[in-house]
Amino acid sequence: MKKITTTPYVPNEIEVVNVGKNIARVTAYPFENGCAVTLAHPLRRLLYTSTVGFAPTAVKIDGVSHEFDSLRGMFEDVTLFIINLKNIRFKLKSGADREVVEYSFKGAKEIKGSDLNNDLVEIVNPDSYLATINEDAELKFSVIIERGIGYVPSEEIREATESDYIALDAFFTPVKHVNYDIENILVEGNSDFEKIVMTITTDGQVTPVDAFKNAIEAMYQQMSIFNKVLNITPEVNLSVKKPGCEGEHAKLFEGIENLSLSSRSSNCLIKSEIRFIGELALMDEDELKEIKNLGKKSIDEIKAAMENIGYPIGEDTIENKDLIRRKINELKESK
Repeated sequence: MKKITTTPYVPNEIEVVNVGKNIARVTAYPFENGCAVTLAHPLRRLLYTSTVGFAPTAVKIDGVSHEFDSLRGMFEDVTLFIINLKNIRFKLKSGADREVVEYSFKGAKEIKGSDLNNDLVEIVNPDSYLATINEDAELKFSVIIERGIGYVPSEEIREATESDYIALDAFFTPVKHVNYDIENILVEGNSDFEKIVMTITTDGQVTPVDAFKNAIEAMYQQMSIFNKVLNITPEVNLSVKKPGCEGEHAKLFEGIENLSLSSRSSNCLIKSEIRFIGELALMDEDELKEIKNLGKKSIDEIKAAMENIGYPIGEDTIENKDLIRRKINELKESK
């Protein structure tokens, strides 16, 4: 038989294992039924969208005026050169957010990612192909490398790029694949608990574990806005449902002494621990009659006073009754 609980089970086991080059597996358990996927899915999205990486955002090639041009002595046209360049994964060594890196090649050569390593950048996929030039060619180009997240189209980059540069679509994310499985796990004889098994693959700009840490931090940052709820008292909508009953809504939280009742009526209410007008407004006539020692004359007096301020006893004129009760209880406890 399932035990009755008042809070979800808090997972307490986690394993992080490197299972290959730039591949890690994160396993966490045990989660209450449904909680595992609730966490795994947004973490997968954040790994793709919030992990910081580097990408070429613009290129300037000597002797080339636009991306559909060609360069004498280079086998590829400029369009294919740009496609190959975007597939090369750079990593800035300086820790800067932006660097302009210049290259120059002359003579017959097949240019790969490893040829682009220098003091400013590291190429994490050195075997990637860029271009081939013949013995008469000279290839000189400058690349702007920037740090960022997600994907930014060239149209948005072009506005901030110098006119002699060709803006590129920027694929910043270093996360290549994220897969997760939800498995059942037995806890104290209950097989409804769950385990998250998440496998993360990056391109080498960051480690999978660092990418996972970054996603966790991003989730905390996004959810931190809800911390403010802990210090917020919900606004109470005290709108009335019937015309002609537009009393001062704040009166619900005023003491019953503001009703100007007779001493006998007031004393009966106080002895029954009724302190606020809102407590009377939430009653029906039967509840009012049940108040100890409250005679017909006092009942009629209270009903008249409540009707006078726009909250007739027994008429359903108030919304959000639970919030009003909660607020009144807080006021009573504070006194």
